[in-house]
Amino acid sequence: MKIVIPGGTGQVGQILERAFTSGGHEVVVLSRTASGDGRVVAWDGRTQGDWARALDGADVVINLAGRSVNCRYTRANLDAMLASRVDSTRAVGEAIARAARPPRVWLQMSTATIYAHRFDAPNDEATGIIGGDEPDVPAYWAYSVDIAKAWERTLEEAATPRTRKVALRTTMVMSPDRDGIFDVLLGLVRKRLGGPMAGGSQYLSWIHDRDLVRAIDLLIARDDVVGPVNLASPNPLPQRAFMAALREAAGVGVGLPATRWMAKIGAFFLRTDTELTLKSRRVVPGRLLELGFRFEQPSWPEAAADLVARWRAMPRDGAPARSR
Repeated sequence: MKIVIPGGTGQVGQILERAFTSGGHEVVVLSRTASGDGRVVAWDGRTQGDWARALDGADVVINLAGRSVNCRYTRANLDAMLASRVDSTRAVGEAIARAARPPRVWLQMSTATIYAHRFDAPNDEATGIIGGDEPDVPAYWAYSVDIAKAWERTLEEAATPRTRKVALRTTMVMSPDRDGIFDVLLGLVRKRLGGPMAGGSQYLSWIHDRDLVRAIDLLIARDDVVGPVNLASPNPLPQRAFMAALREAAGVGVGLPATRWMAKIGAFFLRTDTELTLKSRRVVPGRLLELGFRFEQPSWPEAAADLVARWRAMPRDGAPARSR
């Protein structure tokens, strides 16, 4: 297959590119800067250009483009997140609509942040509660939900009748790659800072990198799947339990707790936002399970042990571990 990945230079894009390339597929990444070998094609994420030719005749497009959420949630940064997601999705849709031989499937990155902050029950695609009006959270958290809604609405509105569309409501992707979320969390644990945060009752949803790849393979193969799909382990767990399992996997006995105000101070100095750690994202993969998908790593303690072992086996220069 020929697979085009707009925004494919980030963590998830690299995981997928390695997996597809090792599987013998042709992969073209769209990025701000092109490579000399044609494997990375330049685009601006907004306007049509020569990059659109890469989609004509491709089998699959997986759009991962969007400004990182790992920043302070100022109005300017939130507006940049919204514009980068909506503009890139609209641009991909326009390129597909103009293609003589459009891709048969368009997998569009979305986010599990679209769901409400809750503890009482998990959110699946059928019965999950969309967030934005919860009474007990900071008002500005609603903006993240608005971004997710606009992202998916742009996908829905794209006039691509010959291309199947799937919105990937993705949770935290855990891989041993340097500078990914697992690397950051393991770094905190190794510094003895991986304890409960603000009590640690907020749910944390995640997916192992190899299950992510296998789920993407399934969604490409199943021509009957359209609309939102949660990419998540079936077993989200409270943050305190999540970090306790990671400490055990890393052989670290102590993790200092952090209060809510300590989390705010830490987020300020790390130039990020507490919504990423304090929102309870209790998300489960209803549709994947209905499709018969079997997770290789459904439980966090076992997944954490695997990831720690792979992290330790990686070269010190940070060369990525293979996804398969």
